[in-house]
Amino acid sequence: MNVITKTVALPDGRTISIETGKLAKQADGAVVVRMGNTMLLATVCCAKDAVPGTDFMPLTVEYKEKFGAYGRFPGGFTKREGKASDYEILTARLIDRALRPLFPDNFHAETFVNVLMISADGVDQPDALAGLAASAALAVSDIPFNGPISEVRVARIDGKFVIDPTFEQLEKADMDLMVGATYENIMMVEGEMDEVSEQDLLNALKAAHDAIKPMCLVQKELMKELGTETKREYCHEENDEELEKDVWAKCYDKAYALATSANTDKHDREAKFTGVKDEYVASLNLTDEELEAKIGMIDRYYHAVEKEAMRRSILDEGKRLDGRTTTEIRPIWCEVGYLPGPHGSAIFTRGETQSLTTCTLGTKLDEKLVDEVLVHGKERFLLHYNFPPFSTGEAKAQRGVGRREIGHGHLAWRALKRMIPADYPYCIRVVSDIMESNGSSSMATVCAGTLSLMDAGVKIKKPVSGIAMGLITDKGNVKYSVLSDILGDEDHLGDMDFKVTGTKDGITATQMDIKVDGLSYEILEKALNQAKEGRLHILNKITETIAEPREDLKPHAPRIVTFDVPKDMIGAIIGPGGKIIQDIQEKSGATVTIEEIDGKGKVEVAAASKDSLDAAVSRIKAIVAVPEVGETYEAKVKSIMPYGAFVEFMPGKEGLLHISEIAWKRIEKMEDTGMKEGDIISVKLLDIDAKTGKFKLSHKALLPRPQREEKKEGSQE
Repeated sequence: MNVITKTVALPDGRTISIETGKLAKQADGAVVVRMGNTMLLATVCCAKDAVPGTDFMPLTVEYKEKFGAYGRFPGGFTKREGKASDYEILTARLIDRALRPLFPDNFHAETFVNVLMISADGVDQPDALAGLAASAALAVSDIPFNGPISEVRVARIDGKFVIDPTFEQLEKADMDLMVGATYENIMMVEGEMDEVSEQDLLNALKAAHDAIKPMCLVQKELMKELGTETKREYCHEENDEELEKDVWAKCYDKAYALATSANTDKHDREAKFTGVKDEYVASLNLTDEELEAKIGMIDRYYHAVEKEAMRRSILDEGKRLDGRTTTEIRPIWCEVGYLPGPHGSAIFTRGETQSLTTCTLGTKLDEKLVDEVLVHGKERFLLHYNFPPFSTGEAKAQRGVGRREIGHGHLAWRALKRMIPADYPYCIRVVSDIMESNGSSSMATVCAGTLSLMDAGVKIKKPVSGIAMGLITDKGNVKYSVLSDILGDEDHLGDMDFKVTGTKDGITATQMDIKVDGLSYEILEKALNQAKEGRLHILNKITETIAEPREDLKPHAPRIVTFDVPKDMIGAIIGPGGKIIQDIQEKSGATVTIEEIDGKGKVEVAAASKDSLDAAVSRIKAIVAVPEVGETYEAKVKSIMPYGAFVEFMPGKEGLLHISEIAWKRIEKMEDTGMKEGDIISVKLLDIDAKTGKFKLSHKALLPRPQREEKKEGSQE
């Protein structure tokens, strides 16, 4: 067994090791990456050849965390790992987005990358190592790949950048970014932050890239030692140079004319571009068999023609497909309160992209339970994104939630989450349904989400807007154009998709995918500054529609009150077997939850009406009220004894009303008082025994003292 191990140091002195040759030796490439006691196994397997007719890179990336890696049993009935969690899907997407652009354009063999967390101690975060593990598995294989890459998490803690922080460290961070890069270029960015400046973001990217470079170098050392620098030979595309020249000669001018025609209708524009290709195909007068043999090449060559026409139109004439300038934002219109049923609703439309978003307010019982291998807790702010086929005019069924929808929803969630006050009592669910799509639907979700939250009366700190930026470059990046508010075609045919969200005071989230080598920090800085101008323009449109959150909730929204009670009163509120809290809910109609947090009882009361809310709150506050000597209480007779009556003068508080304290006159027997169980009698709390805690109660102290008794006392004196 030939086991090879390489190590690389992080800036703080911690080390990461890469080991190959011990596990999964039948895979094309396999490595174990370790930091501390966190270990990831990454494998890559690739088909020997491409499926005939495949004209794209069929890459599949999976990330999975084993519960046994942390010494835990999975939840659920089956007690085994099931479908991927949102966190696992999001981690897989981070890996995929950094790897995919680096496979050769003409390599089309099915490739599967699997990353498994096989050990963890809950200190170091495994997702920060996943990109490095996947790249290292490719590095030790013979699969063609223009890497290596690595990914790191960079966080700013107390003003300093920390690479791959621990779970505990990350809790104190005001910036949290995942960055993927080759030795030369940044490829992928995603993260959230507390309204930071554009320069702060650039500095974070530079710190991350500096940490990634040694990780790329150690993979190159591993490749050299294993002899995997030379990759396998392949031939996955059939080409016809004469046909390619003919397509360019007969189609380029027509495509360029369409690219500069300023057609604002997406479907009409697509039809006209397709018409150029169809006209060319018809002019060839091919038989069905000849057409079948050549159509794949024609499609590929014409796609390159269309891409170049669009790019040259922008670079040479400054004209985009819909006629806008490079900095121009599509027309925007917004509306709030469109739907009467939800607690908040909004429509945000920018060009041919539209989101219909709702906001629902719930109680503590509506919180999302998070039970992942390393992360446990509850989430009070949820955001879901749906992308139905009709939004692009596609005639197909919608089957469940795709990875893209999870990723886009997560980005919008990160953009808005820090604007929700930490002490806001409601659980919030925002749902964005995309009605139309032609680029930047995730950013439309951010804008519509802000509008729906304010329409619902959620006291967000500041409104948030978002914009997607694009990039068009020529060879060598000598000439480039940064595009504001990109169309779907500009994303597909361009070199960058850079999404930026923020308030008027700074950036709250970002996501960037780069499809070209050699992107300089100068270009990134220009893109960020141009994005800020666009964000503020969009933010003005939002605040013109609704300037700040509504003063009050919608009439049908639940009312919630939260307050603290002493820890030792939690049991009194719940009662034996939950008897008391259930009675409060049944009689008031409110929903009551209580839990211990930081040594206190945190009570949340939710109800549909103020009367219901007040009734429940009054019952609870009566239970937790502290008896005060000298105060008068309405007490309920619980039992009659020969020497007096036991009465409940406060919820859960009972005391003896002695026979001598019922009246000023002497009472021989309790039967003479006429008292019975269930009667209500006023009592005064005279004293609380310091040792036993027993209460001394009196009814006669509330009665006028008879004159005769006063004279008798005077004569005795």
